[in-house]
Amino acid sequence: MRSSLALLEPRIRTTVREDAILLTSETPLPTPTRCVGDWLVRWAALQPEQTFLAEHDTAGALRRLSYADALARVESVASALLERGAPADRPILVLSDNGIDAAVVALAAMHVGIPVAPVSSAYSLVSTTFGRLRTIAAATAPRWVFVDDPRRYAAALAALADHDPVVVSSQFGAHGLPELLRTPRSAACERAFAAIGPDTVAKILFTSGSTGEPKGVVNTQRMLTANQESLAICWPFLAATPPVVVDWLPWSHTFGGNHNFFLVLRNGGTMVIDRGRPVPGLIETTVRNLADVSPTIWVNVPRGFDQAIALLERDPAAARGVFANLQVVFYAAAALAPSTRARIEAVARGVGKGDIFFTSSWGSTETAPLATSAHFVTEGTGHIGVPVPGVTLKLARVQDRFEIRVHGPNVTPGYWRAGGGLEPIALDEEGFLPTGDAGRLVDAARPEQGLVFVGRLGENFKLSSGTWVNVAHVRLAVVEACAPFVLDAVIAGHDRDALAVLLFPAPAACSGLTDEDLHARIVAALREHNRTRPGASERIVRALVLREPLVLDEGETTDKGYTNQRRVLERRAADVKRLFAPIPDAGVLAIAD
Repeated sequence: MRSSLALLEPRIRTTVREDAILLTSETPLPTPTRCVGDWLVRWAALQPEQTFLAEHDTAGALRRLSYADALARVESVASALLERGAPADRPILVLSDNGIDAAVVALAAMHVGIPVAPVSSAYSLVSTTFGRLRTIAAATAPRWVFVDDPRRYAAALAALADHDPVVVSSQFGAHGLPELLRTPRSAACERAFAAIGPDTVAKILFTSGSTGEPKGVVNTQRMLTANQESLAICWPFLAATPPVVVDWLPWSHTFGGNHNFFLVLRNGGTMVIDRGRPVPGLIETTVRNLADVSPTIWVNVPRGFDQAIALLERDPAAARGVFANLQVVFYAAAALAPSTRARIEAVARGVGKGDIFFTSSWGSTETAPLATSAHFVTEGTGHIGVPVPGVTLKLARVQDRFEIRVHGPNVTPGYWRAGGGLEPIALDEEGFLPTGDAGRLVDAARPEQGLVFVGRLGENFKLSSGTWVNVAHVRLAVVEACAPFVLDAVIAGHDRDALAVLLFPAPAACSGLTDEDLHARIVAALREHNRTRPGASERIVRALVLREPLVLDEGETTDKGYTNQRRVLERRAADVKRLFAPIPDAGVLAIAD
């Protein structure tokens, strides 16, 4: 497919050194907006009745919040927070799922210089130990906490009892949101808003803890606004068509809470908050919402696209709704399988939509998140683009790979320290942020073609022969080979003679298949994979299909769909042992001798 959208032509300056390659966008970054609140003030004046946020209530009706109403609510709640003594050195925790009330509280806090710390609802609703919630509370010492329903979060609130926080909820009460909304905009609110500067701390976003305990990444106003100015330059079509987005991605993560939420706010668009998830029983909600709304930009993680397209292939009416106004398919957090892209394109063509721009980007919680953008047409998947305006990338040589390091206004100044203040971020000797992610140029002679993400440096391992295994590359190839029957794959083989794989089946694609049928298809697919990839670093000798899904509470996956390879291998060590047993049991699939 080709795109007719207006896109920035990439112009990249390259410096090649013995130890690194430096890449910089030659397009300058204008001075970013002072703060995110300025966007809300702007749109409330220019398009007061335009819907900013919408969500379905318990009865299924769509509740809408206009830009004018959003600003009025934000100023009332901000005034109430100041009047009641909410301190600027103790972030407000938001425990609830995405919702209009949660957005109002978060924007109100940021409006007057009080940091907000959105916390994954998995830590407060799925977890039974509340270990990570307690860790976050110890780091933030919360004085105020928002939950939409205090009964639903009663156990999590009990885990915070030592901090004795003021609990704000969507319900009536002394500190209920309805009561706070009675507060008129105050002079103190106006003064505090005027005092906000680019270095003011806006958010504390906690990492997923995939390599240890969650760390509170400080997000300044500059980080958030610079991100969106960079994106707006890369996507000039946003000025003509404000984005309409249907999104489930949690606001406790940088993808949903920064990239997507502020994409809508910066450009005067509309976000419909999706209660679905890329899991059986909830993906249907996502598809229904997409079909009803007809978004202009479809944002998701690859797992979400995999599950949604399986439903759309069987439902042409829903597909027509999803693709009616669609301009962009945007994926991040992992590479989209080529077969998934092909299926999306086929469904789109089937309903008369042949002009969709597929794109991705790359970044981290520490970069707020945008650092690269594929703002050009790509035929395949896996491209993460080029550095966005204002950002310089360093591809630093680490063993036989290149680590992606970042310098720019989007980089965090540090991590939140209990009691306020910052723990400075660890930068290299030239001031670049090491990310632990590896990348390579698509074409060293043409850097404007961008980078390909090649995985986390810490996930790769060596076989007993000393051969390095690029885990991200092998994982994607295995998932692609087994499409559409496999949702994810975890590669095993550290210090072993060969590779084996744990496979997690895709429920929708596997419904109706017996284990025998599924196993036969997987064996055939992986043997074909081996035929084209005979080298030891890619060849799969055994596989094991696991019916127990990835467990979020155990750290095997995050609520945005990222699979922690290392944690899965640790938790399922018994299954790994089965894979490499001298005489494997009947459940282990023999792919190659």
